[in-house]
Amino acid sequence: MKKFIDTADSLLDQSLSGFAKAHADIVQLSSQPRYIKRLTPAFPGKVALISGGGSGHEPLHSGFVGKGMLDAACPGQIFTSPTPDQMMAAAEAVESGGGVLFIVKNYAGDVMNFEIASEMVTCENETVLVSDDVSLPKSHSTGRRGVAGTLIVEKMLGAAAEQGADLAACKILGDRICQNTASIGVALTCCTTPALGKPTFELGENEMEMGVGIHGERGHDTQPLASAGEIVEQLADAINKELNPKPGQKALLHVNGFGATPLIELHLIYDLAACYWEQRGIEITRSLVGNYTTSLDMAGCSLTLTLLDDELTGLWDAPVHTAALRWGC
Repeated sequence: MKKFIDTADSLLDQSLSGFAKAHADIVQLSSQPRYIKRLTPAFPGKVALISGGGSGHEPLHSGFVGKGMLDAACPGQIFTSPTPDQMMAAAEAVESGGGVLFIVKNYAGDVMNFEIASEMVTCENETVLVSDDVSLPKSHSTGRRGVAGTLIVEKMLGAAAEQGADLAACKILGDRICQNTASIGVALTCCTTPALGKPTFELGENEMEMGVGIHGERGHDTQPLASAGEIVEQLADAINKELNPKPGQKALLHVNGFGATPLIELHLIYDLAACYWEQRGIEITRSLVGNYTTSLDMAGCSLTLTLLDDELTGLWDAPVHTAALRWGC
């Protein structure tokens, strides 16, 4: 294992310190308990959006804290859920009279700890549970995982909250975005966690793992390595079957890298995926390509499709000023 670290135990704190210094115009770091909050105060009565999860997925979630997106993010250790005291402290720091909306990826630890926090905070709160990973059946024992679609939810809800939507409206909107969003990923190599010092699973030189999560877990199928076109068709077929978009439907296409896949390959994947849906009469009117929901140093990518209407398009286009997403400001 070759990584730029001093020790596995100190990695997160040092990284967060560097992140906060690099983006001191946008965010502020609390070390005990650990959370990142937006530097510019929200207006009185604004719904506060809080998300979080295990580290190792950067820029998710800390990179999305700022005007037009999250008010705070709670990072746990690598691939480990944050604790309830982090969410409670973050809520106290950013709540401004409009209540708190927790945005939670559907992993058992995240769900449990955010639920504990939601029961203990004194302000009004709601939760949006993201479960966009269609590699798992809806009947899976813990439900579908929340993956790259989380970014879409955070961006659109961030815009709605910034425009003054109340807590009930944000909750309804978040659930609707989730219902219109589907993702699936494929890995060419597994990631190496610093604490373990080796890949969490092995893939042969001519193998790929279909349907992976973002925590170094295996997918639903180990397959022979295929061409980019064949891989995209398999990914897109799974999303298309789930969302069943009709000709003329407008959509946002997000190609997400897992950390070790270069942009030249991600844009190739985007071209193939856009052609797939355009051939079926789907209008890809919005796009996002890059490493946004990563899995440390995993080579691979995921596709996310979100079905759009005028409201959702406007929320996506609304100004945002964060470390990882910035436009219109």
